[in-house]
Amino acid sequence: MKITVLVEGKTEKAFKPHLLEFLKKRLEGRMPNIDFFLCNGRIDKGDKLRRHVEALLRNGGTPSDAVIALTDVYTGTHDFADAADAKEKMRSWVGNNPSFYPHVAQHDFEAWLLPFWSDIQKLAGSSKGAPPGPPESVDHNRPPSHHLCEIFKNGKRRDYSKVRDATRILSGKDLAVAANLCPELKSFLNRILTLSGAAPL
Repeated sequence: MKITVLVEGKTEKAFKPHLLEFLKKRLEGRMPNIDFFLCNGRIDKGDKLRRHVEALLRNGGTPSDAVIALTDVYTGTHDFADAADAKEKMRSWVGNNPSFYPHVAQHDFEAWLLPFWSDIQKLAGSSKGAPPGPPESVDHNRPPSHHLCEIFKNGKRRDYSKVRDATRILSGKDLAVAANLCPELKSFLNRILTLSGAAPL
């Protein structure tokens, strides 16, 4: 089984080793080949996304068995109103393709880091409190990444680096902890687990 995950940027790519560590514990003997494809800033839209997905499913030395598109809701534009809207639009762009699965980080990838706020405080050197509410409900106009930038600025140690600090925050963590607070993350993880023949979380 080969699964290609289309991701927006380097932060999501830094997520890959933590994803693999999570999956290996649950998919012993049936671990898929997971390829992260970096889309340089954002997932393609419209017909371009359809062509990209179709090419991944039919071309290459080992064509993909499934393609997952993982986008943020907050892209710096107003393309998506929320997670449901983003998934619906990606499905409509690609068409009726049973091997394509749209998934979303709401409102951005950093929402999946917020459950580990005490670790974020230690890294930032700040006691600033976590944004209120469930991680994936943190405001669209001030998404989770803004809150991480603020706590690092408050701690005055250094600026928040998406790749470096996301890796440090997730190091040694069980993604199931975050998934229990983040329905979109849980949906994404369950997609890979069920495609691989395992039980969902």
